[in-house]
Amino acid sequence: MIPLAQPVIGPEEEAAVLEVLRSGQLSLGPRVPEFERRFAQRVGAAHAAAVSSGTTGLHLALRAVGVSDGDEVVTSPFSFVASANVAAYERAKPVFADIDPRTLNLDPEAAAAAVTDRTSASLPVHIFGFPADLPAFERLGLPIVEDACEALGAVHADGTPVGGRGHPAVFGFYANKQLTTGEGGLVAMGDAAMKERIDSERNQGRAPDMGWLDHDRLGFNYRLSDIACAVGLAQLDRLDGMLADRARVAGWYREALADLERERGLQLPCPDDGDLRGWFVFVVQVPHDGPARDEVVVALRERGVQSKPYLPAIHLMSYYRETWGYREGMFPVCEDVAARSLALPFFPSMTQDQVQCVTDALGQVLEVASSAHGGAPSRT
Repeated sequence: MIPLAQPVIGPEEEAAVLEVLRSGQLSLGPRVPEFERRFAQRVGAAHAAAVSSGTTGLHLALRAVGVSDGDEVVTSPFSFVASANVAAYERAKPVFADIDPRTLNLDPEAAAAAVTDRTSASLPVHIFGFPADLPAFERLGLPIVEDACEALGAVHADGTPVGGRGHPAVFGFYANKQLTTGEGGLVAMGDAAMKERIDSERNQGRAPDMGWLDHDRLGFNYRLSDIACAVGLAQLDRLDGMLADRARVAGWYREALADLERERGLQLPCPDDGDLRGWFVFVVQVPHDGPARDEVVVALRERGVQSKPYLPAIHLMSYYRETWGYREGMFPVCEDVAARSLALPFFPSMTQDQVQCVTDALGQVLEVASSAHGGAPSRT
């Protein structure tokens, strides 16, 4: 079975973890600020705050830009659900707008049309590592929180790394990300006062000069451990190589899948075209006139290839239907893409032979389905 993802973990990460374990200081130690400093330098940010996950980073960043009860946050319906959930954590309404069919990012014009007098922030997502059109969102004049959890290594067309524009930009370090700490996240930002606030709120509201007996604001336990940051530091040392490996695998896929794109209508990720993607996953869209995406997942598994629907439309999830009244048909581009999107195996150590095996299996599935249906669509 070719796995969907596979982290790159070696003796450097093992040695870094052992060093922390043997030091006896597993949390609130020196690895956290060192990881923050080096990561901020990497993405061109003035400050960074390490947190326990991308989700907690998004939550603290929304709080830091002033989102609170009764506000609205304009964001994408095509994302991991956390980017919408964090608005609800603050009793704000996640307001969705449709996506661009090429980049799959939040469409700036649709987002602008969704702004009301209750809108307090926008939360664009750099989906699948492709940079969102930040200049367009900046023109809206609203505070911006960037969901960059999938976009480490991405660069805007003007040469600015994603995370380096000064807005709070949140990165995630789950095991399938470009850099992993197992679980974890980080908020990169340009404002020192925001850094101080997030540092406090991740640590139960304790200010730097306060002991644990006194806290001057509401806070959370959103800290990242020294163990995790030690892994992150080792991963930073090899990040350039891992990003290059991911880009190479993506290139192999583009070449191998070209015939299926041309002859079967398989839709591949959009080319960079000025922006530079930080490759996180390789997601294709199955043809409209082919087998249903979920049928393809099953058929690929039978051929020894893992794959996954990626991603569902958030507004059609039960909570968002029942709580906010979202329904089918509200965001047609998102709904179409979500119904057809399929993540193929993708990781830095993937070989060209494995890419060819995935391609052959997908070609067989599309060919068999086409023959079985006489070339007719298998769904409406």
